[in-house]
Amino acid sequence: MKSLRNNLALVLFVLILSYSGQLNATVKLPRLISNGMVLQRDAPLKIWGWADPGEKVLVEFLGKKYQTKADKQGNWKVELPAIAAGGPYIMKVNEIEIKDILMGDVWLCSGQSNMELMVYRVLDLYQKEIEQTNNTNIRYFKPSIRTDSQTPQNDFKEGVWLPATQENIMNFSSLSYFFGDQLYQKYKVPIGLINNAIGGTAIESWVSEDFMKSNMDKWNAAKAKSDSIRATRPSTANQPRFNFNAELAKNDPGLGKWSKGDVNTSDWPQISLPGYWSDKGVDVRMGSMWFYKEFDVPDSLVNKKDAVLRMGRIIESDSTFLNGKFVGTISYQYPPRIYKLPVGALKAGKNKLMVRVILPNGKGGFVEEKPYELRLGSQKIDLTGQWKYHIGANLKPAMGQGGGGGGGGVGTRPSGLYNSLTNPIIGYRLKGTIWYQGESNTGMQTEEYHRLFKDLISSWRTKFNQPDMPFVFAQLANLNVPNKQVTESGIANIREAQRRTLEVSNTGMAVTTDLGEWNDIHPLNKKEVARRLAMEVSRVAYQDNTVISSGPLYDSMEVIDNSIVLSFKSVGSGLFTNSLLDGFQIAGSDGKFEWANAVVISNNKIKVWSKKVTNPTIIRYAWDDNPAFANLKNKEDLPASPFTTKK
Repeated sequence: MKSLRNNLALVLFVLILSYSGQLNATVKLPRLISNGMVLQRDAPLKIWGWADPGEKVLVEFLGKKYQTKADKQGNWKVELPAIAAGGPYIMKVNEIEIKDILMGDVWLCSGQSNMELMVYRVLDLYQKEIEQTNNTNIRYFKPSIRTDSQTPQNDFKEGVWLPATQENIMNFSSLSYFFGDQLYQKYKVPIGLINNAIGGTAIESWVSEDFMKSNMDKWNAAKAKSDSIRATRPSTANQPRFNFNAELAKNDPGLGKWSKGDVNTSDWPQISLPGYWSDKGVDVRMGSMWFYKEFDVPDSLVNKKDAVLRMGRIIESDSTFLNGKFVGTISYQYPPRIYKLPVGALKAGKNKLMVRVILPNGKGGFVEEKPYELRLGSQKIDLTGQWKYHIGANLKPAMGQGGGGGGGGVGTRPSGLYNSLTNPIIGYRLKGTIWYQGESNTGMQTEEYHRLFKDLISSWRTKFNQPDMPFVFAQLANLNVPNKQVTESGIANIREAQRRTLEVSNTGMAVTTDLGEWNDIHPLNKKEVARRLAMEVSRVAYQDNTVISSGPLYDSMEVIDNSIVLSFKSVGSGLFTNSLLDGFQIAGSDGKFEWANAVVISNNKIKVWSKKVTNPTIIRYAWDDNPAFANLKNKEDLPASPFTTKK
């Protein structure tokens, strides 16, 4: 009997070991290779993952079997032949079943916030269209990880493939979605969109480290210098660090009081909004401000279910209260303040609106030419004009204590975001990449950004093993108040670097200098940006040479007497001639630019001159953060790229 029990225990132990081994040997797949994925059509594919060393892996797809085993490090992969567009299909990898697979075109959508900006942020322009969206042939994958990494990562922590349906569309990138829709409408194949864009990121963080040696050396040297300086300052060790949030809480008398509905504002001074309060005589550059306004609501509109409070753009962050109840907050300046009000939030007759604004440093205010209103269905109540205000905390840290708020932007380490957000995609076959980035590099010189941009394209093509991978990008849009005087421009420097990058093969550029908003780094017109990107993609990636995909691009110059004749390519049906040309600047050998006259003299040539410059050597066009007056375009109404003839 004892022997029987021992034998049974031994058998049970062996079974447990066997089952445990099966659990440990379970194949693992990257998050990209999952339900709902889109695989690149008409190209060899790789399916890969991880398992225990030596583990056998069987991939079954479209009636064929592909067998391999994991290597000593636990990595495995199989190669699939090119497959035509179609689906949905099912794939099996050992015991894992991957469902709803489509074969189509896969695009990596990368860069910073203008590529990341979600659909819900652009509803002012596209609400009806978005409400009708329901296309399961457009799929979107957005990894959630947002930190940079010192080493290349092999997978994302989170992320799923989502179809473009009403359930999901608000969380799509607006530019990615409109781009995918443009391609789907034209080519009628499934479109996969992988969006790894992150707001506020510099180009250095996106280039792989083996292409970034000089930048890594600079970064490491700067970090070592900073550490060394801190180490030589022991006398500051005991000096208290200025704690912005703590000082704000300690010095703002309105906290917990003025947000309530019964605050007495009878002695508060008035200020006209929108606008910057420092322009209106209120000297607060760090701290908090309170703004109060009363408005009337008719009885018939009080219980509207679609009541929305629009508070434009506020610099820097706000907390907004209506009739003593909190209705919304935004923690930084760029997102629009769109606060949906619950039924009962409004009262018949007088309503009290209170906004607390926090300013870590700089010039605070309510940005002009944005909506400040209460929307009640088709009715609007204007909230601009006279408000009451009270300074909350006016903070002035002592010398050496440091300023308030802030900290560095996301992904400032060279290659950090490549490691965490691009490397996990390596191996997933792409049709190409679209890119929108540069705002975070506007302090950089043209030559440096140009070199980094070319390195980024080369590094990605090398890593993806797609040496001719199409790479199409958006040039930076217009921003800030236009200058009437000749001026330098950091944004123009980056635009010039982007234009020069067209020398790299299989690249394209969408000019957007007519699509921006002077008061918003995140312009809403993402559909037209997507259309222009898609036109360039048609030319670069789909070899459609019938489409006129670009406006005029500077090609060459010739000095004739006291003028310069410019030649352009990409003129389509020809340069548009039915307007007086503006936006040209001309300089001689002294480099001093003057506004210039310009006329079209042929299908692709323009003559430029100024009576103030007798021996011209250089031309610049649209050289401003916001080149609002520049109007060169082709007959297809596509704007010319800004440029300088300076080498």
